[in-house]
Amino acid sequence: MRIVLLGPPGAGKGTQAKKIAERYAIPHISTGDLFRENLKNETPLGKKAKAYMDAGKLVPDELVIALVEDRITKDDCQGGYLLDGFPRTVAQASALSTFNEKLGKPLDYVLNIEVPESLLIGRIVGRRVCPKCGSSYHIEFNPPKQEGICDVEGEKLIQRADDSEETVKTRLDVYNSQSAPLVDYYHFKKLLKNIDGNQKPDAVTADIFNILDNGVN
Repeated sequence: MRIVLLGPPGAGKGTQAKKIAERYAIPHISTGDLFRENLKNETPLGKKAKAYMDAGKLVPDELVIALVEDRITKDDCQGGYLLDGFPRTVAQASALSTFNEKLGKPLDYVLNIEVPESLLIGRIVGRRVCPKCGSSYHIEFNPPKQEGICDVEGEKLIQRADDSEETVKTRLDVYNSQSAPLVDYYHFKKLLKNIDGNQKPDAVTADIFNILDNGVN
């Protein structure tokens, strides 16, 4: 099963991606993790990406596409995969489609988690993380046992710089201008499945599993 997971920042993609990957025994491919892995291992593609990043430039589409194409041809992806954070643009989606056609392995589903923008801001701004173990909390929806302290490490929780309200609004603007058109692209290709993300996480998971288990339209 080959799946693309779409949704704005704060939609809960990371939570759902983990559950999907576990249930269907497919690798969860996050572009962020993919970049870090290639940088850490100093692969040829990683070195090219680092040169752009060190210069303060965005990594160009063709290089991002090459990283993903290289990853989905690995042995563990032969039975399928879940892409999270890619494609981000219609150009990337078109390149992925062309590559999959060459492999004879087209996408099966594109899951789009929908959440109203007003709720997204509250979700993200309220997030807190442990700087030591990376455990994630939310001041309203998933608070630690002791306010401001990690349950696991006892460390003081922090708010990531990119979770500030100003940064969140900028991230949403970028998503709406670049990534939102993907919804129309995949709707036209009859691959898109919209998921109501304004539910409890378990209810969102149940809706996703219903689609993937039964091929619900």
